[in-house]
Amino acid sequence: MHQAAVGIDIGGTFIKSGLIGSDGRILVQQSTPTEAAGGREALLSKIVQIVHGYENYISNTELELIGVGIGTAGYVNLEGEIGSATESLPGWQGTPVKAELQRRISLPVYVDNDVNAVALGESWTGAGRNRDQFICLALGTGVGGCFIYGGKPYRGKSGYAGAYGHQVIAMDGQPCACGLKGCWEQYASVTALKRIAREMAKGAEWSSLPENVFAEARKGNETAVSIVDQYALYISIGIAGLMHSFNPTAVIIGGAVTAQGDFLFDRIRSGVRKNTMHGFAEQLDLTIIPAQLGNMAGTVGAAKLVWLA
Repeated sequence: MHQAAVGIDIGGTFIKSGLIGSDGRILVQQSTPTEAAGGREALLSKIVQIVHGYENYISNTELELIGVGIGTAGYVNLEGEIGSATESLPGWQGTPVKAELQRRISLPVYVDNDVNAVALGESWTGAGRNRDQFICLALGTGVGGCFIYGGKPYRGKSGYAGAYGHQVIAMDGQPCACGLKGCWEQYASVTALKRIAREMAKGAEWSSLPENVFAEARKGNETAVSIVDQYALYISIGIAGLMHSFNPTAVIIGGAVTAQGDFLFDRIRSGVRKNTMHGFAEQLDLTIIPAQLGNMAGTVGAAKLVWLA
């Protein structure tokens, strides 16, 4: 009998889930609307229903279901409680997710931050496989991060390690939702790219969507090229700080912007080389690379939590 685990990736819009085999293969997958406005009780109930659905599915198979792993938006402490969350999941902050679900589910339950889950997925079957340590970044609405060390996420004293998006790179800079000013995510997130494009393109029609900004830059539009250059520089400044702090074997970057490939990544690599001491900058052309698993990385990595326990 082959073992499998349920992996669940909770986002503000969709809950992505799947049955993941012990080799990291996705056996079955689905996407369910989060409907976050319903509040935390409705969300917990929805997760329980998803798990029960997979339990029913495997009753007619040769699979043995050994646990449930969950990656969720928000900062998760070592007890599986949400220490901090945004309004993308109303009422989620303070929720003891692990304890609440363990009460309602007979299988062992493990909970971690969603970017830690993404990093675990990339470590298991993606761009980080065969690497004992690396940094994983997720560039989206904000900037999330994880340092994989010894094949596991480094979680720090309370479980909150990896808040790289809130390192301050500009004193008295752009205000951040966290209450600080000048946080890296206010310059390196996709949200930041939209702001930079709006400011630099002065309302040009193509500037409203990041993919259009990149398309214009590829055509040689000077303003669009300047926007991409500025955005890549902001990303590289934050990565340079992480290079100095962790000296990782690789920096793996996920998020929609990774679809731009070397058009963006070559600029990031160049910026990191310029902003790091020589010894840290060696071989960076090979070690700043895009993630490989796309939007299922968090689901795969969440399942991996079961086998790491």
